[in-house]
Amino acid sequence: MKNFTIKNARVVDPANNVDKIADVHVSNGKFVSQSPDGAEAIDANGMLLIPGIVDIHAHLREPGQTSKETIRTGTSAAAAGGITSVVAMPNTVPAVDNTATVKLVDELIKQNAVVKVYQTGCITEGRAGQKLAPIGSLKNAGVVAITDDGGCVQNNELMLNALQYADMFGLLVMDHCQEATLTAKGQVHEGEWSYKLGLAGWPSAGEDLIVSRDVILSHYTGARVHLQHLSSGYSIDIVRRAKARGIKVSAEATPHHIALTAAACDGFNTNAKMNPPLRDESDRLSIIKGLCDGTIDVIATDHAPHSVNDKDKEFDYAAFGIIGFETSFSVCYEALVKSGLMPLEKLVALMTCNPAKLLNLDAGTLSCGAPADFALIDLDAEYVYEKTFSRSSNSPWLGKKLCAKVMQTFVNGRRVYTAENGVEV
Repeated sequence: MKNFTIKNARVVDPANNVDKIADVHVSNGKFVSQSPDGAEAIDANGMLLIPGIVDIHAHLREPGQTSKETIRTGTSAAAAGGITSVVAMPNTVPAVDNTATVKLVDELIKQNAVVKVYQTGCITEGRAGQKLAPIGSLKNAGVVAITDDGGCVQNNELMLNALQYADMFGLLVMDHCQEATLTAKGQVHEGEWSYKLGLAGWPSAGEDLIVSRDVILSHYTGARVHLQHLSSGYSIDIVRRAKARGIKVSAEATPHHIALTAAACDGFNTNAKMNPPLRDESDRLSIIKGLCDGTIDVIATDHAPHSVNDKDKEFDYAAFGIIGFETSFSVCYEALVKSGLMPLEKLVALMTCNPAKLLNLDAGTLSCGAPADFALIDLDAEYVYEKTFSRSSNSPWLGKKLCAKVMQTFVNGRRVYTAENGVEV
């Protein structure tokens, strides 16, 4: 590993309340306080230097769905987006509901990952919502949380038991909040655009009911619960009131719900079809308010790659989800910081130290002794997003102009991506 110093960077490290022009020193893969002997000097020319982004909600599709993504292609896309830590969802084939599969995926990660990857395990066997997975064994195998993401446990007693067991083993339960009977036929948010397009509506109440359920169960058990990809303004208000009462609930929002509304589905654009669906402008503004006032704790991509065959079909039959690794910082910077709605330090916290703290990951900070995971970003750069390192290309931002370009990404002090040369492995 090289020893080096990044000079003349605007360093933003919310974990240490730092926002200033400074030098950052790296020795043996960790941040150090002084420039080591013989260190190489790298001039950042005033670019932004932040801790590596920590994405706690992503789908890498391997094993079982490698036509959509692999650990190598997914983590390459993550590196191109300044993401150095990825928390992978367990909805692979087979699902990560036992220790053997955890070990299998661990080996794939060791062989192929460009950035750090952490695993989650299932709440229920096969994500079928019928019987609890072996939560203690999954914890011992190294998962950092449990979730049935992509599906939602509908049985309230089962969810209660999951929270109690997870709390016993010190695991966070992450829940995809979707009441099945109200959303079974839904394609887009119920409202103006479902009527205009003649598509089945997906009411926000389908999210609100499960958010309410999870808040009640968290209060009843004292266990932590994390609410994934919130999209409804009413859900966010439920979380706000729950936090005011001291209930152990946390929440996340995605870049696409921050920046887009259901209007993006105009023309039957399947690259704007996602779960939960894009909603109204009032919901989008509620998400931003929740991010600004601390109701929503983190921003996560819900990176969900799908092949062309999955998306290039009638809207009703197209898969839900979009890719998001490479565009997450750019989209959020434009929607939140460049618009004047949020200071840069707050955005960086939502994408680095906050998610790292939520899952107790050794990441999200530039503190001395921490792993030297960081990104250099040119806030003034404008670029057209036209090339993806992902195996899939289902993004509503393909071909669009974006700002704030990730120029370099480092993991454990090793450069893994440059805008000029691409992924370096």
